[in-house]
Amino acid sequence: MSLIESLGLAHPIIQAPMAGVSTPDMAAAVSNAGALGSIAVGATDAEGARAMIEAVQARTNRPFNVNLFTHDPAQRDAHRERAWLEALTPLFHRYDADPPARLREIYRSFVEDDAMLAVLVDRAPAVVSFHFGLPDGGRIAALKQAGCLLIATATCLDEACQAREAGIDAVVAQGDEAGGHRGIFDPDGPDERLDCLALTRLLVAQAGLPVIAAGGIMDGAGVRAALDAGAVAAQLGTAFIACPESSADTAYRAALAGPAAHHTVMTRAISGRPARCLANHFTRWGEDCGLEAPAYPVAYDAGKALNAAAKAQGEGGFGAQWAGRGAPLARAMPVADLVAALAAELAAP
Repeated sequence: MSLIESLGLAHPIIQAPMAGVSTPDMAAAVSNAGALGSIAVGATDAEGARAMIEAVQARTNRPFNVNLFTHDPAQRDAHRERAWLEALTPLFHRYDADPPARLREIYRSFVEDDAMLAVLVDRAPAVVSFHFGLPDGGRIAALKQAGCLLIATATCLDEACQAREAGIDAVVAQGDEAGGHRGIFDPDGPDERLDCLALTRLLVAQAGLPVIAAGGIMDGAGVRAALDAGAVAAQLGTAFIACPESSADTAYRAALAGPAAHHTVMTRAISGRPARCLANHFTRWGEDCGLEAPAYPVAYDAGKALNAAAKAQGEGGFGAQWAGRGAPLARAMPVADLVAALAAELAAP
């Protein structure tokens, strides 16, 4: 039985879990439309995750995915953090605010969060996925015993093979086109930055796991190309940002609908890890500052504070406006309509 059949999906389409964008309403609407909805709980604590999972479960009896961040805990560097805050200070002052006195590690990785594991085992979502790496064998075994199907992001063959050896059930082949955080296990190591179709073909041929293609896929023709490359499903994130069920703010939606959609960039400035974003004031500052960002997610503490200060003054160009290279093809329509359009385009001759 294929992955799609085992989940009872009508369409080989997965909505990417996008922290700060995907909501329980969105995930439930995607799942109710016959695809696989997703929520991202990596940026919240265990009780926040429980509330989100229960909110989805109250809205659908269909399978959905819960995504976790599995990064190594931050290696703090006081000198780098201090220099980063000093460099950002003029931007804060421009918006009548002061930078944080010190930076915090604003959320925990699942690799050390036992309370999060307990919530997942208790609520037992149909799918649990990992981004930035893999949890230990004990956590994997506990989730499997709870009946969860496990998926991990891979940006190269070696990461996919690690996932297979760890007992993961499927991998997301995250091409360089994909929006949001690059799922690379070691953000300071080499990155082959393969495109979606090349990576999908490689993993289909050699990883020994079902492959879900991700990166730049915005319509049914893109889904068909992924399936033709051997993927069992396609994962779309940017395609859902403009839906009314997403939590993207007004500035984010306007940027996605404007010229910035044609100019995505990979940046570490916002969070401390490489992530593909709509070109905006923050990404340009990051390119010009000449500094190495603090570790993830420590840098994010400054980024979120700066965005809040700028938004309070009516400026939306410092947000984490994650988007992939297919951004110009985004469509603003309700989730159910988008899934129906994707399915119709996929079925078209």
